[in-house]
Amino acid sequence: MTSNPRNLAIRRRNRVRSKLRRVAKSERPRLSVFRSGRHIYAQIIDDKQGRTLVSASSADKEFKIGKGWNVDGASEVGKLIAGRAKEAGVSDVVFDRGPYLFHGRVKALAEAARESGLNF
Repeated sequence: MTSNPRNLAIRRRNRVRSKLRRVAKSERPRLSVFRSGRHIYAQIIDDKQGRTLVSASSADKEFKIGKGWNVDGASEVGKLIAGRAKEAGVSDVVFDRGPYLFHGRVKALAEAARESGLNF
């Protein structure tokens, strides 16, 4: 496998997910984060059933802040996903940062979701 950035990101994502599967032997769903240059997306996935329970993004109509590519937008998405998770009856999740480092927008989303009531 060559060491271009895409392959490295795939390897990093697989490493994080394998650790999540070892740690999350319980029946907790996974809070997965994807960030693009313009938006940030979060979804809570039940891996046993293979379906998305709840999702939120900066591209949603309920999104209040105009810019989804900054830290304020990411924290707003974290509040949105936590609120929707409460409505769906989900309170405990496992955080899946994917290939992204835990800082900046990913960290802001995670902290806002924790403050709004999600446990991970």
